[in-house]
Amino acid sequence: MKSLVIYIHGKGGNANEANHYKLLFPNCDVIGFDYKSETPWDAKKEFPSYFDSVSAGYDEVCLIANSIGAFFSMNALAEKRIKNAYFISPMVNLEKLIGNMMMWAGVSEAELREKKTIATSFGETLSWEYLCYVRENPIQWNIPTQILYGSKDNLTSIETMGAFAKKIGAPLTVMDGGEHWFHTDEQMEFLDRWIKQCQNRL
Repeated sequence: MKSLVIYIHGKGGNANEANHYKLLFPNCDVIGFDYKSETPWDAKKEFPSYFDSVSAGYDEVCLIANSIGAFFSMNALAEKRIKNAYFISPMVNLEKLIGNMMMWAGVSEAELREKKTIATSFGETLSWEYLCYVRENPIQWNIPTQILYGSKDNLTSIETMGAFAKKIGAPLTVMDGGEHWFHTDEQMEFLDRWIKQCQNRL
């Protein structure tokens, strides 16, 4: 049985983060996807062709995806032959997140529709096209998935994450005090334990 694990990083991350997971999946080949997409419609083109090229010859494929990488994966890979997925701080409701960012920036929907893109003081550019896309392309995800979430995630509320987990039937693990970006020693140890527990459940 040849098994492949594909790691998909979040914004500002990189494919080398996949190395962390090699010890956790000793019987699998583990690779990181160094994608270029910055929008879900670009990911819809880039992700499936990459998946097909790397997964050929493997009996089963598992996905580990972080933050926006998880959203891009759900948007682009829902029809692929994926045995199971591990999502770390996944972005699960981009419409709500964009709405929150508009509120933080004091931008109305009419203003965004008119200007198409608006730069914010907190480093994100609001996009009318992006908002329309996520509204018109709701996530349909039926792959067995486990979700890890930090209670101090500043991008997705526990209510939003809980509702999404319930909708797709995914067990949700919450790290008390964990952030959106799992990166401290304590957070990574929690993440490692979580993956091992998930593997024992499968």
